[in-house]
Amino acid sequence: MSSISEIKDVMPDYAKDLKLNLSSLANNPGMTDQQVYGTALACAYASRNAKLLKAVAAEAKTKLSDEAFQAAKGAAAIMGMNNIYYRFTHLVSEPEYATMPARLRMNIIGKPGIDKADFELFSLAVSAINGCGMCIDSHEKVLKNAGIKKETVQNAVRIASVIHAVAVVLDAEDALVE
Repeated sequence: MSSISEIKDVMPDYAKDLKLNLSSLANNPGMTDQQVYGTALACAYASRNAKLLKAVAAEAKTKLSDEAFQAAKGAAAIMGMNNIYYRFTHLVSEPEYATMPARLRMNIIGKPGIDKADFELFSLAVSAINGCGMCIDSHEKVLKNAGIKKETVQNAVRIASVIHAVAVVLDAEDALVE
């Protein structure tokens, strides 16, 4: 499957709401194409379903610059690491871990190759998928300070929730066939 349309066509009847929500993902007033498609691509990477990733990537390629495409992939990659580490430091009972240096390279956060606020939006959406409250709070604060509206943040998380739910359904349906 190489298109979002094809993904919608294979969604089972019980997931009709997801299919409808997938259809409306591009309709996010106040968001640029870079914000919408970069968020969707980063979330597809984080959701780990090959069919969905190929479909979202194919559509994102037509809407994103090469730099934005790479930044979305970079956001998924760095959050895959950071979300685990910072979720641990937030959830572990021993408070000393939160004061210890992470000693993890995170250069892409400082120089993502695109508008920093857009990269933070991608990172927030991936952090929502990965369940890291500490990272969600950190990215939301940066976005607020950059003047990004709450509706844009909400839309990014909505995109994350739909992309992830579609990936879960596709994985489950594939497991039943095998």
